[in-house]
Amino acid sequence: MIGYYRAVRRGPFIFVSGTTAVDPSSESADPKVLHPGDARAQAHVAFQEIFKAVEALGGRGAESIVRAKMFVARQQDCTAVAQAFSEVLGKENGDDFGCAATMIVVGGFVDPEMLVEIECDAMVD
Repeated sequence: MIGYYRAVRRGPFIFVSGTTAVDPSSESADPKVLHPGDARAQAHVAFQEIFKAVEALGGRGAESIVRAKMFVARQQDCTAVAQAFSEVLGKENGDDFGCAATMIVVGGFVDPEMLVEIECDAMVD
C-alpha cells in the first residue's frame, strides 16, 4: 500500500521495518489486526513475521536478531509484551542467544486495534 520493504539487507546487516499483528492474508487496503485486545499474542505474531523476513534475507531467524525495539500503545500492556519478548528472544533461551531491547509507550498506531509494533535489527555471520 505505501511501497516499503518489510526488511532490507545491507552487507551483514538486516533492518526490519515496524511490524504489527496484521493478518498477512488480509487485503492491504483493509488490513485485519489479529488478536484484538491481546498485546502478548500480537507481539508473538509480529516476532514470527520478523523472523520470516530475516530468514528470507539469509539470516537464521531469531538467532540473528541483535536489537529489538518494541512500541506499545498502552502502558498496562508492557508486561505482556515483555513476556512475549522473553519467550522468543530473552536471555533465558541460552547464553549465546538474546539481544539488546528497548520498549517505548506511544500514543497509538494507525489502527486502534494495534497494541504493539516491533522493529528489529539482525546481523548475518
